[in-house]
Amino acid sequence: MHAAELYHMMPELDEYVIKTAISTLEEYWDSLPNKIGSIAINLSGQSIKKNGFLDFILSVTQKSIIPAEVFCFEITETTALGSLNEAKTFIQSIKKTGCKFSLDDFGTGLSSFSYLKLLPVDYLKIDGSFVKDIIEDPVADEMVRAIHKVGNVMQLQTIAEFVEDADILEHLRTIGINYGQGYHIGKPIPFSERLEILASKSHGYQSSQKTKQS
Repeated sequence: MHAAELYHMMPELDEYVIKTAISTLEEYWDSLPNKIGSIAINLSGQSIKKNGFLDFILSVTQKSIIPAEVFCFEITETTALGSLNEAKTFIQSIKKTGCKFSLDDFGTGLSSFSYLKLLPVDYLKIDGSFVKDIIEDPVADEMVRAIHKVGNVMQLQTIAEFVEDADILEHLRTIGINYGQGYHIGKPIPFSERLEILASKSHGYQSSQKTKQS
């Protein structure tokens, strides 16, 4: 990743990831009777600044058999702050197609709340540096609560990163955080393996339902 950023190859890498994610999901799509809510794909700051990259995303998502609302693209808060106008235009164009957008690592930038209303995102991913210390650190706890409260007022869904144990998960539930991400919930595995598991569960669910009905 560092080498790709250094040599300005991130747009090519992002394009490869997007194409691979779409083709892999299309391969399994008919095997997922219950389908999936969304897939999140991270984008780099270099990509959103590159001429033609937006057209690339619009083209591949519109040509795909996967409904646009399944796709959720992510940029970090740092990326958004570094090119606010470009990020705003980029997000608006993506959302017009029905795709969703998430702001990653939220809470680490300066004046986060002041610019948030300018970015038409759907999800706020609360930076893991706050979440992992939420039990012991009252300041981290208040930061998470504040972000969730603002997000709730703006009708945004909140996602907590670094959910590493059951205590953190339960605490986040009491706050009202909408989603969690972390090793306690599930460790990273290849996308195709995850789809294989979901397809197996879907088929198992269908079989049990048919057995029950008969």
